[in-house]
Amino acid sequence: MAPGGINWGFQIMSEQFKAFSFVDRIHSDEVGVKISGSYHVPENIEQFPLSLVAEAIGQLAAMSSMKAVNFEFRPVAGIAGAVDFTGSVKPGDTLELEATLSKADEESVNYDGVARVNGEAVVVLHDSLGPMVPMADFSDPAEVSARYDLLIGEGAEPDLFGGVPEFSYEKTGGEAGSKSEGQFTIPSEAPFFGDHFPRKPVFPGTLLMNLNLRFALDLVSELEGDGKWEPVQMSNVKLRDFMPPGETLDLQASVAEVSHDTATVRIQTRKGKKRTSSAQVLLRRV
Repeated sequence: MAPGGINWGFQIMSEQFKAFSFVDRIHSDEVGVKISGSYHVPENIEQFPLSLVAEAIGQLAAMSSMKAVNFEFRPVAGIAGAVDFTGSVKPGDTLELEATLSKADEESVNYDGVARVNGEAVVVLHDSLGPMVPMADFSDPAEVSARYDLLIGEGAEPDLFGGVPEFSYEKTGGEAGSKSEGQFTIPSEAPFFGDHFPRKPVFPGTLLMNLNLRFALDLVSELEGDGKWEPVQMSNVKLRDFMPPGETLDLQASVAEVSHDTATVRIQTRKGKKRTSSAQVLLRRV
């Protein structure tokens, strides 16, 4: 049984391009240079976190970069200079997606990107880099190529995404309003593993991003003063290792700077002594 009491006990492979794919259509692609597309957020899910909006931009950029290398390689999450959270997204919205690629070869893809709703930016990615890995290690190259052809042609069937659970973590220590320690165990099975990825299941970095944002928000909620906090930007984002199903991660967060209206929190995850991810989060009081 997965977190939240949800039973994920069915064939993982059946969920490819359904459980964690956030591009319905490619509108134009100057291969390896610039790509635009869209994604309709299903109306029947409870929420669509901004981290998944960042995922949608990354998936769009990945499509153009994979096309550029004839689907022999694919990018995986690596580094983002900054992710700006400038709006909100609700079920039923349509994301208008764009990515501009400065590099797309067998080594890596570098890109900036933006997601808009009704013309207003909701997430902006700066200086993102994804290392390339052999496609065949993670997915069937022919299936991914066919997916690209579908997206740039008639488009994919919309509204197949059924949502993801809000994963829970255990707080294990810390100092109120200053630092926090916790632990999170990646589920051993879940539908999104069939999409990310069929041949080598990996916990998505953007789901870890969302978990880390919540961990940072929980920490600053202990600060004195009224009002709630919301994320403004996540910067210096680095994913340093693949995170397989069932792995347990140690979470760490510390307040680096704080004023009446803003706070900066440094966050990282570790497996034992090895750091697996790190980032800095700017939050504001609302």
